[in-house]
Amino acid sequence: MNSISTLYGELNGVEFRQLFSNKKIDGCLVSEKNVLTTPYGSLVPIYETEDMGRRSIKPVYFYKNGALKSLPLQSQTVLDTPAGKVPAELVTFYRDGNLKRVFPLDGSLSGFWSWKNEFALSEEVELDTPAGRIRAKIIGIQFYENGALKSLTFWPGQSVTINTPIGETNVRKGIAFYESGAIRSFEPLCKTGIETPVGLISAYDNEPNGIHGDINSLQFTRDGAIEALSTVEHEVEVSIPGKGVKLFKPGVKKNVCGDERKVSVPLKVRFTRETVIFHDNQDYSFELKNCGFSVRKTVNATEEPAYSCAG
Repeated sequence: MNSISTLYGELNGVEFRQLFSNKKIDGCLVSEKNVLTTPYGSLVPIYETEDMGRRSIKPVYFYKNGALKSLPLQSQTVLDTPAGKVPAELVTFYRDGNLKRVFPLDGSLSGFWSWKNEFALSEEVELDTPAGRIRAKIIGIQFYENGALKSLTFWPGQSVTINTPIGETNVRKGIAFYESGAIRSFEPLCKTGIETPVGLISAYDNEPNGIHGDINSLQFTRDGAIEALSTVEHEVEVSIPGKGVKLFKPGVKKNVCGDERKVSVPLKVRFTRETVIFHDNQDYSFELKNCGFSVRKTVNATEEPAYSCAG
């Protein structure tokens, strides 16, 4: 067992470490209780696992300058963040010491421990955001280096009401902000009509990708103009001078459970000042001023995706 000195105090019971070329510590595992003194209080790195829900003991990581990079905590600890008080089991930092990400839970998902087990342990937090004060169970919160709120990720089934460029809106999965506080993206809770440069389109993604709210399907520019959306309800016909028409619509695929049901694959639509782009493919980019556009409801015999085949 070794002891090492850090910017935050002595670490004892060190079992493993990697070194940068400048000989400063990269990361280490610890097997006994240590207390690190940080700007966010006295924090205890994880040194033993108490139940099957926690991940295996994880390393404490440092930057080359000796600053903390990633700190898994022995027990959930409330941190005073720029958005409010947030319980944490895992914290990451920027090189200057400011908070980067805070995760209230850091569980080990397996056949014995599911996200539903984690959700049952999760507690609601109340946060001050540029879009208003919210209360929800969150998976994680991310900050810009200057402390401004960057994104929030909610647990499945959670929703909040926020002020957006299209008015007060119900949101699920996540919200992302520009450094100025303007909304960058969010995931609508239900189908939401959006006025776009090509007409009114219902924004909704029935299969939002990923497990974090850093990037969401309904996206805005810094000044609040629509930048991108996904739709399962509308199709767009493009009239191209001298080349006829081209139709873009949501797709259809088999339900994940392998039964007879079909589910929609959202149509992705993106806008620049001069163009509209379908499927995030530059081959399907059309100039707004030179083409005609017709938006209409699509007809697909589909259902909502089913992720549980039980019953």
